[in-house]
Amino acid sequence: MTAPSASRLLRDARRIVVKVGSSLVTDEGRGLDEAAIGEWCRQLAALARDGREVIMVSSGAIAEGMKRLGWTARPREINELQAAAAVGQMGLAQMYETKLREHGMGSAQVLLTHADLADRERYLNARSTLLTLLRLHVVPVINENDTVVNDEIKFGDNDTLGALVANLVEADALVILTDQLGLYSADPRKDPAATFVHEGSAGDAALEAMAGGAGSSLGRGGMITKILAAKRAAGSGASTVIAWGREPDCLLRLARGEAIGTLLVAPTQKHQARKRWMADHLQLRGAVTVDEGAVAKVRSEGKSLLPIGMTAVDGEFSRGDVIAVRDPGGVEIARGLANYASAEARLLCRKPSSEIERLLGYVAEPEMIHRTNLVVSR
Repeated sequence: MTAPSASRLLRDARRIVVKVGSSLVTDEGRGLDEAAIGEWCRQLAALARDGREVIMVSSGAIAEGMKRLGWTARPREINELQAAAAVGQMGLAQMYETKLREHGMGSAQVLLTHADLADRERYLNARSTLLTLLRLHVVPVINENDTVVNDEIKFGDNDTLGALVANLVEADALVILTDQLGLYSADPRKDPAATFVHEGSAGDAALEAMAGGAGSSLGRGGMITKILAAKRAAGSGASTVIAWGREPDCLLRLARGEAIGTLLVAPTQKHQARKRWMADHLQLRGAVTVDEGAVAKVRSEGKSLLPIGMTAVDGEFSRGDVIAVRDPGGVEIARGLANYASAEARLLCRKPSSEIERLLGYVAEPEMIHRTNLVVSR
């Protein structure tokens, strides 16, 4: 990839997930760094005013809780870690709310666990909530819900959480802010001959070999978790930048296309990755048959599938399952993610979207399958 095309990845990104680690947020454990958080919030607000959609994934709750409780060493007992997270989460949320409001932006605290993203219904609910917040021009501030998790349901580190959020909302880019300038060929603190990696391909095994272990007693991650997070984010087509969090105007300069930190390029573009996944889905849970008008809207005009165009529902499926869309002759014309379960879809056949709430008692989406979740068969 040439330099100009690489710079366009961030310059053209409209939806960006930013992850910042504990050592930066808490100034290596000395309490929340108000000035640093204020700077990131100023930049997030500027990006939002520029028409970007931004999400912040912030570590720091446990570290802030330790400081408030007067603890100097990270506890080992899960109940003490959860207590520290509960105490620290108050200060973390208040700080982001205050700093974002200073720049005219609303904020929302969102706490997630691995179980939230493993369960189909909770995954879709989390996605809908985040996308709604973005439409309302509110900045979601996300952290792992450390007050309730155990080792079986933990993400393990917020680098992984940042990547999963990027997948969840189909972000264009993931920016991981850290206390290092980026990725080196070896640990520069141990090897003076280490060279800086300006650009690479997300998922390249050679990058994993370069990454070292955890570098801070406060956080759980290290460069290896960031490399693996970039690989995970690339699965949905999001490229990743790993950069020093205290670089002046880092986020704004990245958005202008400036080369800062290490850029790990996703091999597949966002929409191609998602469409390929749906097209290759072998275990379809069911299907809906549509009329000729809906066939034309979906196939020729690239429109969403609305309930009014459906004539029949086959199989048993849940919200979020991949289903087929068939023409009146039974030929598959498309497939996509169902917004309603099969029992609900049967009630919605031939009904306008305005009738959904009356029939079901709620409205998940006005479409049966939104066009961004729909891939037309060749």
